[in-house]
Amino acid sequence: QVQLVESGGGLVQAGGSLRLSCAASGRTFSSYTMGWFRQAPGKEREFVAAISWNNGNTYYTDSVKGRFTISRDNAKNTVYLQMNSLKPEDTAVYYCAANPSGLYYSGRYYVTEDFYDYWGQGTQVTVSS
Repeated sequence: QVQLVESGGGLVQAGGSLRLSCAASGRTFSSYTMGWFRQAPGKEREFVAAISWNNGNTYYTDSVKGRFTISRDNAKNTVYLQMNSLKPEDTAVYYCAANPSGLYYSGRYYVTEDFYDYWGQGTQVTVSS
């Protein structure tokens, strides 16, 4: 069982920055593929970013490329999402997710919710205009 706890959400003005953190339980975090998703009011949950366990490759949805950066600190069992140049349309509940299998997968799988076995409770990000 893997537990994920997000933090770092809040209210920020457009153009501002936030850094989300997701602390994971387990002794093999270095073999977890980690992802961030978000769900805006009235919309379905969507993929934001992911980072592989084996080579640290990163993946982003087009709308956040160049503004958001996903990273991980295996010593701290934590994955981060640095969000810069925030826009009102980034307002959503942000969830981190984990696939702890330690298996090799093509990055195209990382964008789907079904790839992940564990989810955090979410953290609210609100961007005011």
